[in-house]
Amino acid sequence: MMRDRIDYQFLQYLIAQKLKPGDRVPSLSDLSDELGVSVGKLREQLEVARLLGYVSVRPRLGIRREAFDFYPAANASLMFGLATGEASFQQISELRRMLEANMWLKAVTCLTPADKDRLRQLVVQAWEKLQGAPVHIPNGEHRELHLTIFSRLENPFVIALLKAYWDAYEETELTRFADYGYWLKVWDYHEGIVNAICQGEYDRGQELLVEHFQLLPTVTMPV
Repeated sequence: MMRDRIDYQFLQYLIAQKLKPGDRVPSLSDLSDELGVSVGKLREQLEVARLLGYVSVRPRLGIRREAFDFYPAANASLMFGLATGEASFQQISELRRMLEANMWLKAVTCLTPADKDRLRQLVVQAWEKLQGAPVHIPNGEHRELHLTIFSRLENPFVIALLKAYWDAYEETELTRFADYGYWLKVWDYHEGIVNAICQGEYDRGQELLVEHFQLLPTVTMPV
């Protein structure tokens, strides 16, 4: 429960009423009468809650409680830190590597046959792009492959931080500095990682994952 001294009555209301995802929240005018807070103040607090993903506001549907998702807060905070220079991509990259390496075994043992089929498909798509004419860099496949591996973790904080990392990765456009040979190495590793997962060789897959992180110093960009 939030401390009473925190001047955020709208969020306190959501918590106190134990609203579930999908439940409708009263109008701001009704809340103003109930809580003794001005509509203008509640509107400011509603906008913060909306940006953080706690509620949605839609015409005719009104205000609805949304399921908890740490991603909007993590993404907004990360992007702000990078934009102001008070945080660096190297820092979030280091955190991402630690998360993936340490959550690996729990993540891969939860993958379904459909997930593994999707990983194989992503590898095929990536090679088609790299070996095509003209060559295309499989950025989308890169992101989706890593996120799919960790998608079954029942940990909203890990998932949110990994998604925010990939948003930052795309925003920095670091891939433009990598040469073609780098991407061939990366997807050789990715193919090996996926094969290890599909064959149940989880320790081998983790070794390859950590090894492929070591490509970073040679190209000054994340893998």
